[in-house]
Amino acid sequence: MTINELQEEIIGEFEMLDDWTDRYELIIDAAKGLKKQLPEADRNDQNLIDGCQSKVWITAHMVDGRMQLRGDSDALLVKGIVALLLSVLDDHTPEEIAKADLYFIDKIGLREHLSPTRSNGIAAMLKQIHLFALAYQAK
Repeated sequence: MTINELQEEIIGEFEMLDDWTDRYELIIDAAKGLKKQLPEADRNDQNLIDGCQSKVWITAHMVDGRMQLRGDSDALLVKGIVALLLSVLDDHTPEEIAKADLYFIDKIGLREHLSPTRSNGIAAMLKQIHLFALAYQAK
């Protein structure tokens, strides 16, 4: 699936829920269902994302020309946000990730329903993933 198709899937899931309590539960469920777990050894300062209120770790590796992203957080809601981001971006080429417009974050109303520090954290996560993509493009 393309990045935009994956975003549309998430938007569809959120549109079925009117209440933000239910939407938060959906995000927490995403955390519990994080498909690719981050190994404990990768939860280190080198992979820590600066600018996040909670601790967030994200790694990227190339496999057959596609970026394999892993992530985790010490906060359940933030881990759910990490899971949503990775569900859209994982297993795509660096070029696809670098040029991706991640409109689903605003379309589901996530930014407006988070504290400013959590919104800044999303921006920091996206910036790091984008930097990974640019670095792999340059290789």
